[in-house]
Amino acid sequence: MIEAPSTALFLQILYLVAISAEAMTAALAAGRREMDWVGVCLLGWVTALGGGSVRDILLDHHPLSWVAHPSYLAVTGVAALLTIAIARHLAQLRWLFLFLDAVGLVVFTVIGCNVAIGLDMPVGVVIASGLISGCVGGVLRDVLCNEIPLLFRAELYATVSVVTGGLYVAGHALQWHHEAVMAVAMIVGLALRLLALRFGWSMPKFVYTRDLH
Repeated sequence: MIEAPSTALFLQILYLVAISAEAMTAALAAGRREMDWVGVCLLGWVTALGGGSVRDILLDHHPLSWVAHPSYLAVTGVAALLTIAIARHLAQLRWLFLFLDAVGLVVFTVIGCNVAIGLDMPVGVVIASGLISGCVGGVLRDVLCNEIPLLFRAELYATVSVVTGGLYVAGHALQWHHEAVMAVAMIVGLALRLLALRFGWSMPKFVYTRDLH
């Protein structure tokens, strides 16, 4: 499916909003770890652009997005540094950040699926590409901050990415209208993530406490 110019522009705008929001949440995490300004920028870049970079490296898709578009480094770096200036006011915007994070998850997922589809990858790889794009940036952030990544907790996060990617791939396979497929996949994924946040939905946990010795 070929994207219409208006659709590509809309997706690009959503992408820029998403990477900015991811950089800002990373900056807050850096602040909690008392990192210097360079650390704030680096964590912002890794969080916002890391998922796409890992995906492109694994799929041998070059150049990497931030290499092809260095402006992404500027956008995310400025967003991270701006967070330092306005951090005291951000506690009141918690739900806005959660919403933008959810938007970023579904947008990154669709973009990741698109990259793999463009490389004629099998369905499983396409969905995995979307999952990596949507979740790995956050994993890298949490690992660098010495926290258990959100991806590995019981929250509906990776599941949302898989559902979004699955719907998008299914619509693509059935050759449905591209804009409609993309909209439905992202709306369903976004709604699922927001409902999970609102009602505390989660996946079953595996708890094992016995000593083998």
